[in-house]
Amino acid sequence: MKHTIDPILIDFPDLLETERLLIRAPRQGDGQAVNESLCESLDALRPWMPWAQTAPTVSDTELVMRRASAEFILRENLMLLMFSKADGRHVGNIGLHRMDWSSRRFEIGYWIRTGQQGKGYVTEAVNHLTRFTFDELAATRIEIRCDTRNERSAAVARRTGYTLEATLHDDGLDPQGELRSMLLFTRLRDR
Repeated sequence: MKHTIDPILIDFPDLLETERLLIRAPRQGDGQAVNESLCESLDALRPWMPWAQTAPTVSDTELVMRRASAEFILRENLMLLMFSKADGRHVGNIGLHRMDWSSRRFEIGYWIRTGQQGKGYVTEAVNHLTRFTFDELAATRIEIRCDTRNERSAAVARRTGYTLEATLHDDGLDPQGELRSMLLFTRLRDR
């Protein structure tokens, strides 16, 4: 299957909706809401995410949101923000990363605000984004990667029907500079 269309021409709505979530592309002005979530969640994110080692300022986070908005338009990285329909609060991020538009391979990444853990928001969002990516973006392969020690993230992959394909031993350094191994979960388009 050959896909030659420039990814910028691929329609990708800037808003997706699930039963309890509004999932949308970053916008100018999102820095405040995302910063609150990040600062609340630093202790939980620090072991896994290199970008979560110190508390960012609101300006730092706003800069990330504006760059993410530009990357979204260019289809280089598709960061999405999750908001609760019930109260409008930012509950975490999800997105499509490390994309190969020619083969239609995507990686889903996610994090949840500490105060929103255990409510099923990430599972709900991963299920929705997986269906969307297969149905609307003609994905052939979707991956979820996580540190072998990140049991919560691996549990989401398993709950959403991803299969453990491999353990990538000593695959890189964790945020503390130590070697870490990664779990590679996949879902393939039905053949």
